[in-house]
Amino acid sequence: MDILDNKSLQMVSFFTALDELSATIQQALQKRTPHLNGEKYLTNREVCQLLRISSRTLQNWRDMGKIPFIRLKGKILYPQSLIFS
Repeated sequence: MDILDNKSLQMVSFFTALDELSATIQQALQKRTPHLNGEKYLTNREVCQLLRISSRTLQNWRDMGKIPFIRLKGKILYPQSLIFS
């Protein structure tokens, strides 16, 4: 049985794969959207992109009650099922 050190090809390959996996997990966590009681919620940016509207228009719609939203710890979220119903 060989002793592996941190410069061996197998260890370098292992740590490279581990770094790639970590980067993939970080990207997935950044792109995730919150779920509450089975409902998926969208951020301001996501709603603006999906509806092709400006953030100011979205704010106006919120102020006028045209679009449902919740405020959770200061963050505004939109229930996906009600936005596209």
